[in-house]
Amino acid sequence: MPELSPTDRRLIAALRENSRASITELAQLANVSRTTAKLRLDTLVTEGRIRRFTIETDTDVAGEVRAITMIELQGRMSRGVVRTLRAIPEVTEIHSTNGAWDLVVELNAASLPDFDRVLREIREVPGVLNSETSLLLSPVS
Repeated sequence: MPELSPTDRRLIAALRENSRASITELAQLANVSRTTAKLRLDTLVTEGRIRRFTIETDTDVAGEVRAITMIELQGRMSRGVVRTLRAIPEVTEIHSTNGAWDLVVELNAASLPDFDRVLREIREVPGVLNSETSLLLSPVS
């Protein structure tokens, strides 16, 4: 199966935020026309990339890869790095922090290959000096 386009990834990220969003809302969030959003979503459904539109609960989704990445920034490049990270659909949260790391980023990828691609993207962001990632396994009660 071909790799998702940036538009496809933005649409999927928008759906993860709100699976009930209208085509018009999704188009605005993905920065494409309504027609393009509709065509891309129809294609993603036909290809089986989107299997269903649903809600997310507090239970983990089987097969997804979740992780926390700590990032060390170069100098005063934090705004640019944060802006770039926000454009990566698999980045679900970004927190500034103190200590050895400047940012803590939560990632949610559909598969290990997707996760690997996202880590490469993060490492290539100008201003990212170093990173350390921990996969989230099972919740501890």
